[in-house]
Amino acid sequence: MPNLIARLARPVVPLALLCVIGCSGLGGQSSAQSSAQSSAQAGERNAAPPLQPVARPESAPPQTPAEFAAHDQQYPFYMPMVGLRRPAVRLFIKCDASRAAGREVYKGQDAAALYGRVEGGYEFVYEARDRAGQPCVYPFAPWQPDVVGNLQGTQYILRSSIPGEQVTFRTGNEWASVKMRALEMGRNRIHFEMRDIALDFPGAIQPPGALHLETYGGAKPGLFTVVVRRSQIFGGKNAIFAPSGETMLYIEDSAITGNVGTNADQEHSTYINGTLVSHFRNVSWHGQQGWSNVASGHQLKDKAYLRVYENVTVSNAPGRGSPSAMPPIDASAYGFTWSDNLQIRRVQPLQEPRDGLVDLRSEILYGNPEHYPWPVISNPDWRMPAVALGALDQVYLSVFFNTSVSSYRTEPYVFALRPWGRGFEPGTATVVGAGMTTRAEQRAVSLAFNTRGSLAKVYSGEGWTYVNPKLPDNALWVTDRDAFIRHALGLIGR
Repeated sequence: MPNLIARLARPVVPLALLCVIGCSGLGGQSSAQSSAQSSAQAGERNAAPPLQPVARPESAPPQTPAEFAAHDQQYPFYMPMVGLRRPAVRLFIKCDASRAAGREVYKGQDAAALYGRVEGGYEFVYEARDRAGQPCVYPFAPWQPDVVGNLQGTQYILRSSIPGEQVTFRTGNEWASVKMRALEMGRNRIHFEMRDIALDFPGAIQPPGALHLETYGGAKPGLFTVVVRRSQIFGGKNAIFAPSGETMLYIEDSAITGNVGTNADQEHSTYINGTLVSHFRNVSWHGQQGWSNVASGHQLKDKAYLRVYENVTVSNAPGRGSPSAMPPIDASAYGFTWSDNLQIRRVQPLQEPRDGLVDLRSEILYGNPEHYPWPVISNPDWRMPAVALGALDQVYLSVFFNTSVSSYRTEPYVFALRPWGRGFEPGTATVVGAGMTTRAEQRAVSLAFNTRGSLAKVYSGEGWTYVNPKLPDNALWVTDRDAFIRHALGLIGR
């Protein structure tokens, strides 16, 4: 680890990817950046209509099971889904018999024949309705076997028998969890999917996550992809927990409704460590467990290298205890963020709230340092160009379109891009000297367009931040979600 961390302090030649992936031909004008932060903040008073993201044609939302099933065959363009094997084991779980037994009762092949282990992947299909035609509620957590054998190309799927109709798992067991556990990932390609599943684990104080994606590490070209559709997740120390690794996570049309751990200041509704991608579309968060005498955790703690938020709602409305006083979103200043229609809701906590709603932090480098194309600490070979908006392909970048804020108070600011440090504590990923660097030394830029609601200003007074800027032609690629994703992942050969 120290050798990898040291690599980040050395200059790296940026990859020339901008026009290959993004020059859209849209018009635009350049905007000079003053060295004074007050000049950057003055852009908040510009009257020009703010730039909007590239509009994409939207197909009609699915309505029937056949339409949901067809939709479920579509995946984000950056996820390589070729070469995956059909699961070797397929089990069908019956509703009424399972509820009566308090455990899975199977139609056809029984899990007992597996002796608690599965090789070659699995697909577990849960009967969606009981004999009365009502949605099935299973009074236990899903059984999951140990994953063994050759992992290359394997798939692990949990789903309802009727696409678009949710089944629920509900138990007070303190160890309840859905755990995808493949510790010897290596250079393998693995896929996990959960569709139309509700996890309701109010007593699950022990597992790291109600959904625990326990597939650590890995090495390129190895890749672990996770897709969650139309699901609801509650329980665990974190409702979702994803450790660092070669992981791409995509969640759509789902609700994350809180955690139940016992260390409320260090646990979160969702904790995504140093993964490759976190992509959320039509997802809502609320219910972070809070205490009356501590600030408590975050709704979304997201340290992925690339973060994409589309139609996401994040609220500190509490589950158990009082509302959290922490920023609802705790992300990393390192890497890349693209957001459109992020809705942030803050209700009054018992503690004095921490200022900022999206905190782009820089005190720790999460994940594999090889994920980052440029140094993440001050480097004498980097100085921000005089016109930073012309160099957006050479910096760590966050772009927020159409963010709305609803708060019990006028928020002092919405976004904070925290300053960089001078180095690492020996042998660790903890940054030292934060706040001692000049703005010219910091290789990160944040842009916000059309931010509205209960706020005094858009950004805190730190870093290279712009509000409703007029972009030069060679920077208009940032409005295109797919071009932005290709740029960020292209820098690291993904």
